[in-house]
Amino acid sequence: YHFIFRGCGGTSTILTVHNCLYAGLINKFGTKKQKETYLPSFVDGTNVGCFGISEPGSGSDAANMLTTARKESDHWVLNGTKSWITNGYEAKAFVCIAQADKSKKHKGITAFIIPMDSPGLSLGKKEDKLGIRASSTCNVILEDVKIPLDSVLGKEGEGFKVGLTGIDCARIGMASQGIGIAQAAFDCAMEYAGKRIAFGAPILKLQAVQQRLAKMAVRIEASRLLTRKAAALRDEGKPFTKNASMAKWTASETATFVSHNCIQILGGMGYVADMPAERHYRDARIAVRDISPRDHTESKQLLVSSSSDAEYGDSKLDRSGNVLPLKKEQ
Repeated sequence: YHFIFRGCGGTSTILTVHNCLYAGLINKFGTKKQKETYLPSFVDGTNVGCFGISEPGSGSDAANMLTTARKESDHWVLNGTKSWITNGYEAKAFVCIAQADKSKKHKGITAFIIPMDSPGLSLGKKEDKLGIRASSTCNVILEDVKIPLDSVLGKEGEGFKVGLTGIDCARIGMASQGIGIAQAAFDCAMEYAGKRIAFGAPILKLQAVQQRLAKMAVRIEASRLLTRKAAALRDEGKPFTKNASMAKWTASETATFVSHNCIQILGGMGYVADMPAERHYRDARIAVRDISPRDHTESKQLLVSSSSDAEYGDSKLDRSGNVLPLKKEQ
């Protein structure tokens, strides 16, 4: 996966959202009819899908989600705005997380599949981002969007579970993105250091440069191993939330570290658009803050810490990796 991402950070975002947060969720939770309708043209490269949980006012705070789904006699009616939607301008279908029963908070949240050409669905402006510019990002606006009753993905009231399942998978994808960006930056630095002559020899022979490259290489390999472990646990059907968070946290910071040091090795040439170093650095910044507003490095640190605490004690974790309070013995 990270070999693809080594070529283009924007492509990595498109693929991760499509595979983990759209097609993967329909494959896991969808009915036979939903799979027949929303998967064939989405797995042969014809179409892409998108996913929406974040909102302009509440981010990914599901309990305070403002997008609503109202059930009527023969259809659902959705209203609200979803923000930071990757693939929004290209997608043909949308997995949308909405509040169907606010009195139940996160247990009232339901996931839906919505065709992007549904009446009442519109797109906000295409965001002009710092990096990952090959991937479109926009708001999706729902105004009395009517969809059939069988548009529910999974079960009613289990939308929070559906969303978090996709996000866990996407963390592995974004970790792979970080590794790909870091490896591309490392390749750039190695090639330049081997050709740039200073004081009669390539700067690759200078110890200061060698030390930078060594630190870069170690971080890339550590990130790669963490990501492979998380992916292996997922493939084996074992809990992997903590490992995916570790991988994403480490790989994201590795991408920033390596791309920064790539620019340092290139010197002035690292600051110009003629060289790919500046693009790698811009792309790396998305890796530490992606998937959702709360899915950044600091939240990953808290999740890893709480997960470790639960492993060493008698605590249990909820679906999002938070430690549940212990039940008192009677």
